[in-house]
Order: sequence, then structure tokens, then C-alpha cells
Amino acid sequence: MIYFDNSATTKPHAAALETYTKVATHYFANPSSLHKFGQKVRDLHEEARKQVAALMSVRSEDIIFTSGGTESNNLAIKGIARAYQNRGKHILTSKIEHPSVSNVMKELEEEGFQVTYLPVTKSGQVRIDDIKEALREDTILISIMHVNNEVGSIQPIAEIGELLKERELPFFHVDNVQGFAKKELVLSQIDAMSISGHKLHGLRGTGILYKKSTVKLHPEILGGGQEFGLRSGTENTAGIVALAKAMRLSLEDFEKKSSELTALRDYLLEQLEKLDGVTVHTDALHSAPHIICFSAKNHRGEVLVHALEEKEVFVSTTSACSSRAKLESSTLHAMGVSGNQATGAIRVSLSYDNTKAEAEQFIYFLKEILQKINEVVK
Repeated sequence: MIYFDNSATTKPHAAALETYTKVATHYFANPSSLHKFGQKVRDLHEEARKQVAALMSVRSEDIIFTSGGTESNNLAIKGIARAYQNRGKHILTSKIEHPSVSNVMKELEEEGFQVTYLPVTKSGQVRIDDIKEALREDTILISIMHVNNEVGSIQPIAEIGELLKERELPFFHVDNVQGFAKKELVLSQIDAMSISGHKLHGLRGTGILYKKSTVKLHPEILGGGQEFGLRSGTENTAGIVALAKAMRLSLEDFEKKSSELTALRDYLLEQLEKLDGVTVHTDALHSAPHIICFSAKNHRGEVLVHALEEKEVFVSTTSACSSRAKLESSTLHAMGVSGNQATGAIRVSLSYDNTKAEAEQFIYFLKEILQKINEVVK
């Protein structure tokens, strides 16, 4: 099997699974319980928070554990918007955000907020000049992803942070679900950031929202007041401890692994660009090292996905969250890609576990499939 769908989800690290099993088996008490068994679980929970904070070089009290990237994005965006709506009701975001951001924006618009959707270049990047022009006195939040989940384009996060550093508002939120442990990001000029556990070889149902202490949030889930009163619900301590382990393992030897992954991505791009009728939508100069998006002329994306599946090669049609709906990619549309190409786009997403041999086999199978389909069409 060749698994090239790592932006949808990753295979959990064996050590993370082992950690989860150990904690879930031996430390299953509720961390909010007052007895010593519960307090032992609470200690494990807080130790995991300290480990995550140390890996990110932030304060432990700025780490909020969630169920994943979607919840983290919802809590950050709605939490800031509703907490500061008396200061303004204008928000900036881009036209290529994940649905867990773009759909939240639609909900806020229904509540009376005004949202400006920034365009992107043909490489899938927002322009700093567009942000400057769109900023208003009542802008309270900017939410821009670090790495796009469909084409891998990297946004100018540092430049946006520099632009905002002298302003009290707006706050700056970054969806870093696809970027964490793949592309470095300095947090000093970011106010909030979302991370998903299952995108970095942790378990599903785990995530993180980093939030500076200066940022107030309106809680979205009310109950027992867990996670500093911002995310109520009995904590998933086993998953959280496993997430801390997965984060540490993902960041080990980062420069070496990133260099190897970039070389693998570049090999695939080189081979894809040699194929007749194939258009690559990922710009290597402005993208992360693990995502490639391409279209094959006159070939529907889902047809290629299923043809590769028969070869035990697993890829996806752009975002896994919307692929079942068979919709035209909003990201590619925003980049100026034509309707047929946007509808038929394929996403290949790599992990540090993938190999050159797998990449070579993928190209071989893809050539074979495209040739057979072309013969049928003729």
C-alpha cells in the first residue's frame, strides 16, 4: 500500500498509540475528581500541557486542549469575535481557508459581522497590500491559514504579524493544522493558533488552541469549566498525553526530515510536469514540502482516485472534508484555475514516512492509468 493522503489524516506513531493505551488503561479516572486517583490523572494532563508548551516555546497556560483543528478554529474565531464585538465587527480572512474557518465566517455574517475575503495570487498567497487596504478601525480579527490544505501554498504570516505589531487590534489567528511540524512558524506575533493531533501522527479527537494571555475568548462549550473555563467537558487525558508524544516525535530531526521530504516532493513535481495533459497547481517556490495538487486534462478527479485505489495507492480530490461532495475546489477557483481543472484536481500529500520508491511506483501507476483512460476516450 502507498498512502499519499496524509493531509487528510496520518498514521499514528506507534509510540503515541502505546502511550494512549497505557494512560487509558492505567489512568482512566476523571481528572476533575478530588480523590488521589483523579489527581494523578490531573498531574499527567498538566504535565502534557507543559511538554506541549515547551515544544512550542510558549507558556503552559496559553495551551488549550480541544478535539481537533475544527474545534480550535471555531473557538478562536467565534471566541474572539464575540468577546470583542463591542470594539468592532469587521473580520479579515482569505478566499482559500478551510471550511472550519470559511463556514464560521458565514455564521458570523449572519450575526451582523462584516467579513472581507481577501483574494490570492496564482500561487495561492494573499498580498500584504490587500491586507493593508482592507484593514479598518473596526477590524477586530484576521484569520489566515499558514499552509493551504489543498495546494500547499504558504501564507506570509511573519509579514502579516509585522504589519499588525503596532496595533492593539486586530488579533491575528492562524490555522496551522497543515503547517505544524512541516514548516517553521514564529509565534511571537501571532495571537492564536490551531493545531490538529491526527495531522501529525497523533490520534483523532485531539487538538490544541494556542492563545496569548492577552486575548479573551467567549467560550463555545459550556459545562464544568475545564480548560480554564474555555472548553468544558471531561478531558481526553490519554489522547492529550499521546498528542504531546506525537508532537515531540514529529519535531525530532526537523531540518533533516524536512529536507528529505522537500526532495521527495520535488521529484514528484518534476515527474508530473513531464506528463502530457497534466497541470501542476502547486508552486514549489511558495509551498510546503508535503502537498502537491495537479489535474489531468479530460480526467475527473474521482475517476483517477478510484483507479489509483485499485493499485493500492491512496490519494484524494483536494480537501478530504469536501471531496465527497464533488465540488469545484474553492482554492483553485480563487487562484484562477478553470472550472474543469478545479473539479478534476488531485491532491498528493506526503509524510516523513513516505519513500522515493513509493513516489516512483506512484508515477509508474499514474502513467499507466492515464494511458489506458486516453485509449478509451479515443
